[in-house]
Amino acid sequence: MINAPGIGSGLDVNGIVSQLMAAERQPLVALTKQETVYTQKLSAFGQVRGALASFQSALQDLGSGSKFQAFSAIASDATVLSASASGTAIPGSYQIEVSQLAQQQKLASSGYATTDTVVGSGTLTIQFGTFDSGLNSFTANADKATKSIAIDPANNTLAGVRDAINAANAGVTATIVNDGSSAGNRLVLTSTDSGAANSLKITAADADGNNLDGSGLSALAYDPTAAAGSGKNLGQVAAAQDALLKIDGIAVKQSTNTVKNAIDGVTLNLAQTNVGKALTLTVSRDTKTITDAVQAFVNAYNTANGTIKKLTAFNGPGAQNGILLGDGTARAIQVQMRNVLNTSIDSGGTLTTLSQIGVSFTSDGTLSLDSAKLNTAISTNFDDIAALFAKAGKTTDSLVSYSASTTKTQPGSYAVNVTQLATRGSTRGSQAASLTVTAGVNDQLDLTIDGTAVSVTLAAATYASADALAAEIQSKVNGATGTSGSVLVSQSGGVLSIASTRYGSASQAVVTGGNGMASLLGASPTTTTGVDVVGTINGATASGNGQTLTGATGNASEGLALLIAGGALGTRGNVTFSQGYAFQLSQYLDTVLADDGSLKARTNGIDSSIKNLDQRQAQLEARLAQIEKRYRAQFTALDSMLSSMNSTSTFLTQQLASLPGSSQGK
Repeated sequence: MINAPGIGSGLDVNGIVSQLMAAERQPLVALTKQETVYTQKLSAFGQVRGALASFQSALQDLGSGSKFQAFSAIASDATVLSASASGTAIPGSYQIEVSQLAQQQKLASSGYATTDTVVGSGTLTIQFGTFDSGLNSFTANADKATKSIAIDPANNTLAGVRDAINAANAGVTATIVNDGSSAGNRLVLTSTDSGAANSLKITAADADGNNLDGSGLSALAYDPTAAAGSGKNLGQVAAAQDALLKIDGIAVKQSTNTVKNAIDGVTLNLAQTNVGKALTLTVSRDTKTITDAVQAFVNAYNTANGTIKKLTAFNGPGAQNGILLGDGTARAIQVQMRNVLNTSIDSGGTLTTLSQIGVSFTSDGTLSLDSAKLNTAISTNFDDIAALFAKAGKTTDSLVSYSASTTKTQPGSYAVNVTQLATRGSTRGSQAASLTVTAGVNDQLDLTIDGTAVSVTLAAATYASADALAAEIQSKVNGATGTSGSVLVSQSGGVLSIASTRYGSASQAVVTGGNGMASLLGASPTTTTGVDVVGTINGATASGNGQTLTGATGNASEGLALLIAGGALGTRGNVTFSQGYAFQLSQYLDTVLADDGSLKARTNGIDSSIKNLDQRQAQLEARLAQIEKRYRAQFTALDSMLSSMNSTSTFLTQQLASLPGSSQGK
């Protein structure tokens, strides 16, 4: 008798295959675990990138140095004025009394029936300047350009004239005010700028042939020296006036209610008068802003460093360590930031390290701030604190100033030598100018200013002085050149000089003709072309552009730009260029966070590894599928074979039992 219990259909094929496949899948489990680690590292580097980007953002203001030039200016009566102070301010206390506020001039026309009423055609010319107390003469404001505005049939209505004036950007705003009467639409012109020197003079070239009467475009003429209705056709609503005040008993007059430079580094914003009730203005160093700025630097570093420290931490055997433990890239960033902060800075001042202002490392690697030590540094070395954080250039010559630098400029102290100063292009008259300008006789000048050709027509008049004539010429020329160039016109002994405001070889101010050339500048005026500054920085020939001298390519001073404002030829002392801690860290983080930086390279490597693991997993999955298919085929065949054998065993048992002599067959 053959007996095989459990063989045949009782075979657990699924269970056997599952156990075999569990063993076969162990390499896949290892790959999945490895990919999980890479994914966690990728996420960790995302945290590092975010922390470093936030740190760099916090460094921006500190790297500019503006936070470390903070002063406060506080008025005892804020209803009269407010004040602000820059880094050039000097601590002190001032008594201030405001007797008059500056205001803009306002002029109004007579009334028109509607805004569509035709005013007239022609040209309006707007000038700014000062009228004498008796309204007998007008002196142009040399700093304000004259502007001519064409009025044609397309824009000759009241509304059209308003729009044309506003579109011209002439320093005047135009509005229409309705006074409620039947002919109550009035054009109101307001000077953009306040101050007595910004009084308006408006002349008209009227298409009707009469430039002075009250009809047509000449109805908008305004010359206070003329008779009412004959060139003085607008009415004055508000006079132009200056702000008048006393600072410690010293009379001050300015054209605006924003008073700058009356006190070094302080700006006053006047709001109302306080005659007989002087207020006290206190200017002092804003130590809180500076302390807050340094504390912000400390906090920003600690936050960024803390993130990296947590992600790279070793917490002991059996503990959960940082996912970036042992990672070279993360460690290098942490080490480099600390190295920057541990390196001294030579800025040409007495402060060279952070520890001198109370910033130092603690035993756990964080930065701490000793506020008392910082306050001492503010009191004793205030001017040197900014250079500890920002890039800075310190010169030994007061007429040489640091202007700019590039990423190629290396810190150091460099000698400066000037062999040629920059000059401006100019034309100087050969004799005293005639002060009488007659229309059509000697009222025109043709000029080329910085390459732009212009022609101007001067107002016919007998000018009170050569200064008044110079102001007229400057105003007209600058109005004609617009943004393409400008000039300064001056006089000495009655002889006029016209100079470009630009310095250097591109500077040009040439009088080329016009019927007024001979009487205003003489028969043989002298024309001079501007030249660029020439010299060396750090012993190498620097490039000159106007007054700016820039360090030579390939030299340690490359890209170091200095403004040479004048002075003697020859040796001009030294410039010390330094890069403060905030600036250096920001520059370093630029390289770390760049598209080709170390963080991107590291994460690209991790991404590549994850993709490689994905490919290996896909290949292994395909191989495991074939292995499982083979196992199932083999064990299914075995099951069939055992089932067949089991059937044969049953058949043989039955046959043997039926044979003669068997115990079952008896």
